[in-house]
Amino acid sequence: MPIDSEQKVTVLGLGYIGLPTAALIARSGCKVTGIDVSQHVVDTVNNGKVHIEEVDLDGLVQGVVSRGTLVASTEVAPADTFVIAVPTPHDDEHRPDISHVLSAARAIAPKLQVGNLVILESTSPVGTTEKIAALLAELRPDLKIPGACTGAADIFVAYCPERVLPGRILIELVDNDRCIGGITPRCARRAMTFYRQFVRGACVTTSARAAEMVKLVENSYRDVNIAFANELSMMAEHMGVDVWEVIRLANRHPRVNILQPGPGVGGHCIAVDPWFLVHGAPDHSRLIRTAREVNLAKTAHVIGAAEMLVSQHPNARVACLGLAFKPNIDDFRESPAVEIAAALARRFGKQIEIVEPYARGLPMEFAGTGAELIDLDTALAVCDLLIVLVDHDLFKSIPMEERGDKIVYDTRGLWLDQPNGGGTNRLHRAA
Repeated sequence: MPIDSEQKVTVLGLGYIGLPTAALIARSGCKVTGIDVSQHVVDTVNNGKVHIEEVDLDGLVQGVVSRGTLVASTEVAPADTFVIAVPTPHDDEHRPDISHVLSAARAIAPKLQVGNLVILESTSPVGTTEKIAALLAELRPDLKIPGACTGAADIFVAYCPERVLPGRILIELVDNDRCIGGITPRCARRAMTFYRQFVRGACVTTSARAAEMVKLVENSYRDVNIAFANELSMMAEHMGVDVWEVIRLANRHPRVNILQPGPGVGGHCIAVDPWFLVHGAPDHSRLIRTAREVNLAKTAHVIGAAEMLVSQHPNARVACLGLAFKPNIDDFRESPAVEIAAALARRFGKQIEIVEPYARGLPMEFAGTGAELIDLDTALAVCDLLIVLVDHDLFKSIPMEERGDKIVYDTRGLWLDQPNGGGTNRLHRAA
């Protein structure tokens, strides 16, 4: 579809999704203003730099900023299309917090003009897009808002979640299919026209509530399957069986595809989104709730097993390998690796060393513990006990001769060739 080079787009939130989205839209030729509450983020982007790690994002941002198609600001700019990509966290009771989304809607409201399109991309509980429309109708009674008026509305409101993999965000924002839900069918069609300017994947329209649920269902499905693998790992350890071998052999069945276990589930999607469904239908989400509890319990299980192992070797220097929630990225949100390593650091202090090639410093969870961030070569030289928490490619590359004499607790099945070392490695590798 031809690009309207005069089209103005405002993207609210310049985080892991907002900044790549803003840069891609700017690359397509639109004039984009990226909004963020952080002056540091705004200044960084306006200098053609990035504050997050993502493959090829730095070059893309530098290019669109230098061409003048992307600028950043703390103040919302008028636009033809407004894209909301702000955080949607949950509280300690796992209740979703959409306050950032509603704040973004309030910031947009004074700038709205007839014909504008408002798109929510933030992962949200079912019904959030309708709440945005209702809030806009309250704040702008001079406009006909879809869902709050009869007949043709003055603006369009839609929901379109991302479904991307960190490390491939720029590729998948373009190539992946998009599920676009409108407050009305007309809103969905208008949003589809916008996305087809820069998305090569299929753009499929539906209702806003259905699209909201689709996003939550996708990540809940993955969480349930991971929970099965994590529960198997704890059962296998209890029974004295190597879970990695069990899964490998079970997956030879033509209709079985069990995932690999790990120390828990992290990231701002799989570890969070299922709670939105549970909160929305607490009496009808027993499996999804249980999966979340199993994955949280796996992290607690690993902490307990690691603490026992370190206690059995009081003079050993311990290296925790990895803090990210998945391999080869710098994203530590909801990471079980951070939780595990920080718990060990709080208990054992300076005995614990942290190796994370994608970190420039330790997260705040390690403040005051005495744990230090060291490089991999130093860890292999000075540490006696290795706890594998993330399967970074860098860790996979360590040959047997550099780790064969170490005590290993491998929560990722990274080194299945590791010798038993007195019987501890097979037990702990199965955890």
